[in-house]
Amino acid sequence: MKKQIIIGLALATVLSSCGRGKQGYDPDSLDSTALAAISQDSYEAHVATLASDEYQGRKPFTKGDTLTVSYIEQQFKSLGLKPGNGDSYFQEVPMVEITSKPTTPTLTFTGKNGTLTARYLDDYVIGTRRLEDHIDIPTTNLVFAGFGIVAPEYNWNDYDGLDVKGKTVVVMVGDPGYYDKTLFKADTMTYYGRWTYKYEEAGRQGAAGVLLIHDTGAASYGWDVVRTGWSGPQLDLVAEDKGASNPAFEGWVSGETAQKLFQLGGLDANLLESAKKPGFKPVPLDISTEVHIQNTFRYAKSNNVIATIEGAKRPGETIIYTAHWDHLGIGESVDGDSIYNGAIDNAAGVSALFEIAKAFQAAKVKPERTIVFMALTAEEEGLLGSAYYTENPIYPINKAVANLNMDAFSALGETKDVSIVGIGQTEIEDYVARSAAKFDRIVRGEKNPSSGGFYRSDHFNFVKKGVPGLFMGSGSELISTDTVAIHVRQKALEGRYHSVRDELDGHWDLGGILADIRLFFDIGYMLSMEKTFPQFTEKSEFRDLGEKRLAK
Repeated sequence: MKKQIIIGLALATVLSSCGRGKQGYDPDSLDSTALAAISQDSYEAHVATLASDEYQGRKPFTKGDTLTVSYIEQQFKSLGLKPGNGDSYFQEVPMVEITSKPTTPTLTFTGKNGTLTARYLDDYVIGTRRLEDHIDIPTTNLVFAGFGIVAPEYNWNDYDGLDVKGKTVVVMVGDPGYYDKTLFKADTMTYYGRWTYKYEEAGRQGAAGVLLIHDTGAASYGWDVVRTGWSGPQLDLVAEDKGASNPAFEGWVSGETAQKLFQLGGLDANLLESAKKPGFKPVPLDISTEVHIQNTFRYAKSNNVIATIEGAKRPGETIIYTAHWDHLGIGESVDGDSIYNGAIDNAAGVSALFEIAKAFQAAKVKPERTIVFMALTAEEEGLLGSAYYTENPIYPINKAVANLNMDAFSALGETKDVSIVGIGQTEIEDYVARSAAKFDRIVRGEKNPSSGGFYRSDHFNFVKKGVPGLFMGSGSELISTDTVAIHVRQKALEGRYHSVRDELDGHWDLGGILADIRLFFDIGYMLSMEKTFPQFTEKSEFRDLGEKRLAK
């Protein structure tokens, strides 16, 4: 308790007096000169370029990759930023592109009540992260393992007493808190609810395969995102064991297909409901299938693009701004358009890096800590660029003050509130609140905490290394009172996530994005003028990681 009081008093003191005595710097004021450098015209021009058809959806290993990283490097140079990796703006990220496809378009399941034929893409998707030419599993039995979670701190183990070697586990997305607010973190998803965790745990358990049951509410995206995102070429970092620790195959089945599987096995239709309650035990489905996948591989390198403004007094300490530059490239054609331009996701974030850099360069008092601007590759493929950086950091992890991550701004217009994804995790939020007050804004949590957004963007790889990360965006309380215009804009912008419709057009209201960019700048600027390191909160599951990192 004494330690908590001391930390709390120290933070309060910092927030009430940070920067006092620094000539020309007042933490309670805004640097109007710096903020004036943030320009809507230049911002919009950057988004228009990066999201143009010429850049082909910015998928790593394509022409769009080459064009994008070259453009980012040129902008960093023109802004007078120093190279972030020695004399280079690039950090090479070696990856492998895996194209997995079942040898037949259908997957046949055999059970006590007959057979079920599932169609590739329509009913299921499947692939592998093992670097093997062929995956051949002549037979594997299916077992339903609830959420596929082993969480001792929540007294939950869906694999209790279960041997899944050679078997295929079928598990639900999300975690129990989504359905019962007394469990886990209620409707705030934990990492246990993420598909990445479920694949990882199935691998630790020795499963031959894993199939996730899709549910739009729990996953926070529809089946169209699954069929687009998990089919075709997939990127991964090159593991030392060539993926042998992963299940032989990983995939999804639609909710409708899952129900048919339960019927095929002669199981109770309420099985999913039973799995949401404590004490659930895994259930064999009395169903078998065979899986045959053919793979092709392409080894290549993409790049993180990194630049810096060196700190005037403590250059070894860093504030790291991140935004991923990649998107989905060219995919399935929809109404004659096959380019996934990724304007909101995330040309918007990369362009913000340039505007924030301009603001720092124009600041009346230069930052005392080094500011790092990092445009990351392969976020859409599983946060790979940030994963590679945090495993191979250019700047010491124990000297990283904070990661401020920008991903998918809202184009609906200015909001009174600002939304922190994963609110309650870090003390950076105190700086967000202080900065927001300068702009007459208030701080709230995300609208849909059950989506697990805190675990779904690049800041999370920094968090896993003990670096506090901020993932923030516009809130929902729009300042505009023109309800007709708001309704038209909302209808025009909905459904753009991972869609060919994610383009820059006249429906965007850039006012809200510019307001968020100014806020991101001021938060980082305040942090750059201090000597303290924000920490994870007491209730964060990453608190120990943060303390261990700073102790090194």
